[in-house]
Amino acid sequence: MENYLGIIIAFITGVIGPILVMYIKHRLDKKEKPDMVRDTLRVSELVNSKIEHIREEFNADRVWVTQFHNGGNFYPTGKSMAKFSIIYETVNTGVSSVQTNFHNIPVNLFSKSINELLNNDVIEISDYKDEKIATFGLKYIAEDTGCKSGYLFAIKTIDEKFIGTLGLDYTKRKTKLDIESINHLQVHATSLGGVLMNHLNQ
Repeated sequence: MENYLGIIIAFITGVIGPILVMYIKHRLDKKEKPDMVRDTLRVSELVNSKIEHIREEFNADRVWVTQFHNGGNFYPTGKSMAKFSIIYETVNTGVSSVQTNFHNIPVNLFSKSINELLNNDVIEISDYKDEKIATFGLKYIAEDTGCKSGYLFAIKTIDEKFIGTLGLDYTKRKTKLDIESINHLQVHATSLGGVLMNHLNQ
């Protein structure tokens, strides 16, 4: 009887034990590896739903989100180039999309507006044709995209890293947003920062 007990204990410790350890390790490894496509689609659905809600809530004609990214390297130093692209966009009926026009754009081409957002978080342009309103180099882009009024908000992480921009365009009519709407949109931008940063950290 003791021999059988010894064999059973030896079998459990020598065979089942290592198999169980390997099985548990496999399950844990599987949990640790994110499904990149599934995660990207989940975040895309969240962001698209949010900007669609923003467009409807503020009666905007076009709402978009840019993200900064590495767009290659400088020659001969090999230093990364900072670029941005419109990653998410929603448009009203009869309003043209601008997403394909803003892909891999070097940050230095929009240094005035990006610096303004970096330092002050918001750009408010209620009328692109009003010479008294600072447009930070965006006036010509507005003309090309048929934008009469535009509002841009810095998207930052909880530790103040500037990772993108939330933009609202009004193409059908000039629109002046009140301070309450501006504050509300800043909250939306902060929320987007949380969603995007969580995705980038996965």
